[in-house]
Amino acid sequence: QLQLVESGGGLAQPGGSLRLSCTASGFTLDHAAVAWFRQAPGKEREGVSCISSNGNNPLVAASVKGRFTISRDDAKNTVYLQMNSLKPEDTAVYFCATWAVCTLDPRAPLDYWGQGTQVTVSS
Repeated sequence: QLQLVESGGGLAQPGGSLRLSCTASGFTLDHAAVAWFRQAPGKEREGVSCISSNGNNPLVAASVKGRFTISRDDAKNTVYLQMNSLKPEDTAVYFCATWAVCTLDPRAPLDYWGQGTQVTVSS
């Protein structure tokens, strides 16, 4: 079965950190760009960050620049999103998705989507 599985979400306090993981099963990520998206209640899905297959020049949304870092470990078939200095407005369901090239546009014809992991930032 070809799927992406996100993990690492949970409850964090403002200013805290979480690390999300996106692991593929049934296929390898090493030739794919992997993007993180998020969707808050009542809002449209938005792109957060994307890493290309070679890991160079990741895309980062302005809203998280300087706080979130994307990385990949192809040996583990996993892409990570390190989230620091979390804010309440980062509360959302976070999804990862794959495509041939990097994009932060959730309307792009992405190949695979995970089911999402909930991140809640609250004191």
